[in-house]
Amino acid sequence: MKYVLVTGGVVSGLGKGVTASSVGVVLKACGLRVTSIKIDPYLNTDAGTMSPFEHGEVFVLDDGGEVDLDLGNYERFLDVTLTRDNNITTGKIYQSVLEKERKGDYLGKTVQVVPHITDAIKNWIESVAVIPVDGKKGPADVCVIELGGTVGDIESMPFIEALRQLSFSVGKDNFCLIHVSLIPVLGVVGEQKTKPTQHSVRELRALGLTPDLLACRSSQPLLENTKVKLSQFCHVPAGNILNIHDVPNIWHVPLLLRNQNAHDTILRQLNLLTFATPPDLRDWTKMAETYDNLTNSVRIALVGKYVGLTDSYLSVVKALLHACIACSLKPTIDWIAASDLEDDSAKLTPEAHASAWETLRNAACVLVPGGFGDRGVEGMILAAQYARENKVPYLGICLGMQISVIEFAKSVLGLERADSTEFDPHTPNPVVIFMPEGSRTHMGSTMRLGSRKTLFQTPHCTTSKLYRNSVYLDERHRHRYEVNPDVIGILEEGGLNFVGKDESGKRMEILELPAHPFYVGVQFHPEFKSRPARPSPLFLGLILAATGQLETYLNRHENGS
Repeated sequence: MKYVLVTGGVVSGLGKGVTASSVGVVLKACGLRVTSIKIDPYLNTDAGTMSPFEHGEVFVLDDGGEVDLDLGNYERFLDVTLTRDNNITTGKIYQSVLEKERKGDYLGKTVQVVPHITDAIKNWIESVAVIPVDGKKGPADVCVIELGGTVGDIESMPFIEALRQLSFSVGKDNFCLIHVSLIPVLGVVGEQKTKPTQHSVRELRALGLTPDLLACRSSQPLLENTKVKLSQFCHVPAGNILNIHDVPNIWHVPLLLRNQNAHDTILRQLNLLTFATPPDLRDWTKMAETYDNLTNSVRIALVGKYVGLTDSYLSVVKALLHACIACSLKPTIDWIAASDLEDDSAKLTPEAHASAWETLRNAACVLVPGGFGDRGVEGMILAAQYARENKVPYLGICLGMQISVIEFAKSVLGLERADSTEFDPHTPNPVVIFMPEGSRTHMGSTMRLGSRKTLFQTPHCTTSKLYRNSVYLDERHRHRYEVNPDVIGILEEGGLNFVGKDESGKRMEILELPAHPFYVGVQFHPEFKSRPARPSPLFLGLILAATGQLETYLNRHENGS
C-alpha cells in the first residue's frame, strides 16, 4: 500500500480536506485506485453528538457511521463509498485500547501512549487502507490520509508519532507527505510572508516528519521569489512547492494540482510512474468550466436552524449545486433563519422578520433541511404552509418532512395542537413520535442510521418517476422520530399521500401532495448520495419544478428518451 499524508500548519480551516480530495482525484485520473482516511484528534468517538455550529454538518455513511464532513468531500470528489472506520478519532483509538486492556490482551504490561496507542493507530490505518471502497475487488493502490487539526496541537501528538513510525516502517517509496500551509499577505506591506510556514515546517521536522511537497494556500498566485524562499528555508525543492490560491469554485483545485505537475512529483515519490497514465481530467475540466460560465440562476429559500454557519448544511448546498448545474443554472441560496419567520420575531426584531418573509416570497422554491430541537420549528411550519398554499415547490428533509406533517395536521385537518413529541411531549395529537427502538438515555449512535431501503407504494408518484420508475430506493437516514403510524389514515384521507414506506410498511419515508407542482417530504437524507455527475433525483426535481421544467422532464423520461 502507498500512503499520501496531508497535514496542516499555521491555522485550521485551510482546506486540507479539499486538498486531500483533489490529490485523490488527480491520482485517480492517472488510472490508480484511491481510498481515503480522515484522522480527527478530538476525544469524541464520532461526530454524531457535536453541534453543527461547532463542527459543521455530521456526514452519514452507508453503514451508519456519523463522521466528519470531510468524508463527504472524499465521497463526492472520488465517487467512493467509505465506512465508519475511514474516520479515526482519538476516542475510537483509546476506546479500542482500553477494551483490550480490560480483556487482558496486554498480558499485565503497563499500557502507554507509546507503544500501545501509536501501535493501535498504525494497525487501524493499515487495516482500513486495504478495504475496497470503489465497488471493485482487492485493495486500492493509494491511501490518502488527512490529519485534522494543526501541527503542534497537543491532541494530535500521538497521531504524528504513529505516522512517523508508519513512514519509517513502510519505507520512503511508499510514503509521501504533503504539508498544507498559509502564505499570508500583510495589508500595509503587500508582501507574501513565508515565516509562518517556515515555523510550521520546522515544528513538523522536529517531530520526525519531513514534507515532500508544500501546498501553499494564498489569495493570489505565489510569486517566484516566495517559492525560492520557501524552498531554501523549508528544505523542499522549488518544483515541489504547490500553490493552491483562491479559485472561482473548488472543482478547479484538482486542475491546479495537475497544471503544477503535482501528480508527477507524488508518483515519483511513490515509485508509481511506470504504473500510472497521464491524468485524464477532461470531464472534471468541463464540469469546472461549465459552472464558471453559467449566467442564469434560481433562487432557493433554505429555511433552517443553523444558517449562521453554512458548513452546517454542506451536503445540502453541494446537492443543490449538482442539481442546478444539471439544469444549466447557478444556485442562489437565500439563507433564512427559521426563527425570523415566527410571530414573536415580528415584535422583537421586526426588520429581520420583514426581511425573512420578503426573501421567502421572492424564492422560486423552499427547502427545509434536517435538525434537532424545538428552536425555529414554528418558523419552519410557516414556511411549509406558505409553500403548500401558494403552490411553491417544497422539499422537506428529515425534520422538514415531519414539519410538513405537523403543518398539514394543524392547517388542513384542524388539529390545532398537533405536534411532535420531540417539541411537546404532552401534545394530545402526536403526529410525530419517538421511535420505539430508540434510546432515551444515550445520544451517540442510537438513532436510525445509514442506508435503508424504501419501497414505493405506487409507480405513479413524482418521486418514483424521478428515480426512473424504480421499485425501491436506498438512501441514508439519521433520525430518532418518525411519523406516527396511527395517524396515517386521517392524513391520507385529508389528501396527504405517503408514497414510500420502509420494508415493514409501518414507517413512513416519502410524502407527496398530489394537487401541488412539487411538495415532497422525505425521512431520509438524499443529499449524502448526491454526486457532481449524478445529482440527487429529489434535488433535481426541486430545481426542475422551481423553473417550470419538471413535467417536461418526467414526460421525456417516461417515454424512454
